[in-house]
Amino acid sequence: MSAPKSCEYARVSKADGSQSLDLQHDALRVAGVLQDQIYEDRASGSRDDRPGLEACLRALRAGDVLVVWKLDRLGRTLTHLVNTVRDLSDRDVGLRVLTGKGTQIDTTTSSGRMIFGIFATLAEFERDLIRERTMAGRRRPDQWVQGAICEGAGRMEASSQ
Repeated sequence: MSAPKSCEYARVSKADGSQSLDLQHDALRVAGVLQDQIYEDRASGSRDDRPGLEACLRALRAGDVLVVWKLDRLGRTLTHLVNTVRDLSDRDVGLRVLTGKGTQIDTTTSSGRMIFGIFATLAEFERDLIRERTMAGRRRPDQWVQGAICEGAGRMEASSQ
């Protein structure tokens, strides 16, 4: 069995050369990463086809750690991030996020797993809100108003008792 390693990923959103990976490369090097160990993409995070990320994820083995500069470099949405980290966890691969608004995350530690568990809960909440808005948008106006009045009246009666 080979020794655990880290696999690093860096991304900028534009492929036209107007953005540089230098800041991410510098942060990864400070974290002990060699330049030739960094997988990278020059594409929007909203794109599904990110060959650098795909190659990086394929290269990871049980016990390895994926290192990214900031969490938003890895995923398109909170749901996408949670699914990616769950996949990594299922494969016994850790995630280490170097920086971001107070969110240095390392899922190889209990506190890092806890933080990401909170993210997963928020992603589930976000999905539920979207589903509720979608269902409300599919109702006919007369159904929505009637339902809202009945629900509101029930709450008012219950709270006044």
